[in-house]
Amino acid sequence: MEENTVVIVGAGPAGIATSACLNRLSIPNIVFEREECSAPLWKKRCYDSLKLHLPKQFCQLPYMKFSPYAPTYLPKDSFVRYLDKYVSSFGVIPRYLHSVESADYDSNAQKWCIVVKNMANNDASQVFMARFLVVATGENSQELMPCVRGLDTFKGDFMHSSQYKNGDEFNGKNVLVVGWGSSGAEIAFDLLNCGAKPSIVARTPVHVLSKEIVHMGMVMLKYLPCKVVDNISVMLSKFKYGNVSKYGLKRPKRGPFYLKATNGQSPVIDIGTISKIKKGEIQVFPNMAAISDKTIVFDNGIRAQFDAIIFATGYKSTVRNWLKGSNRIFDENGMPQGSFPDHWKGENGLYCAGFDRRGLQGISFDAQNIARDISAALGLDGETS
Repeated sequence: MEENTVVIVGAGPAGIATSACLNRLSIPNIVFEREECSAPLWKKRCYDSLKLHLPKQFCQLPYMKFSPYAPTYLPKDSFVRYLDKYVSSFGVIPRYLHSVESADYDSNAQKWCIVVKNMANNDASQVFMARFLVVATGENSQELMPCVRGLDTFKGDFMHSSQYKNGDEFNGKNVLVVGWGSSGAEIAFDLLNCGAKPSIVARTPVHVLSKEIVHMGMVMLKYLPCKVVDNISVMLSKFKYGNVSKYGLKRPKRGPFYLKATNGQSPVIDIGTISKIKKGEIQVFPNMAAISDKTIVFDNGIRAQFDAIIFATGYKSTVRNWLKGSNRIFDENGMPQGSFPDHWKGENGLYCAGFDRRGLQGISFDAQNIARDISAALGLDGETS
């Protein structure tokens, strides 16, 4: 059994940012990561053409700005290099291939009892005790795959978007992208550029905004009510894209920034997909009803054949799988019961980072708040801002 001050679960941006903030205050901490690298979502589960959807100033982790010469919207590979530099610069040393199997609060010892499986050592288990526990596994811990009747009979290839790298292997093929979010829209656009024939399943209403509209909206939110910013953003979207409903794309009734803040639904940030849809180069279908062989039947009765399906259907939190008593802190979807800005702090020294649906800027907010709160609980004179 090993005694620790702080245990952090997850070495994604939230975990490494929290560790860095603690290291600056000389507060001992251990970071456990089940994969063999930090930021595995970014390094292993993102498509090659991905760029950050927000300007770089909204994507910085605490105490390390991007180079002024870096592009406004960083490519994935540049952001990964930034994360690696961040880990080394702040002395973050994750224990890789360490999977947290359970965490339970021992009220007698007033510490967290954490059982960890060392996958690099024949899955040997070890127990760690810590005064503070930081859940940094985030809202994108496990892939979500929808249940579709007949999927097991599909004669083509199908995958989650986390497995998609580029469209080279789909040249000349009919590919259905399931999911009308930014990932689905960008994967369809990438497929088209690689010579594939993509279509999209738009299952739910989603706002479509340009990067410029999103940037402007985030700046305006500092000075104007969310409702006003939403009205302006929707007006600009309608002016730029016109009536997209005639192409099978519906807008939600509530505004884009309200939806992002309340239920985490992000708008589609368009990189050229809408233009291709209007030209008929990318088809839009409603939800799938059934699959047979290579034929897919949609809710409107239309049938079409596809060689491959890519499910851009998102991820889910898995914290309730291993954190005992988590139903008091996390809801049935594995998201904090508390609302912003108090979502990051639980009870008995429990914290969560990267669950506020505010992206990398929210992660920076969480990490600094957690480090500051732990410092105060330990009676230290530390400042992280």
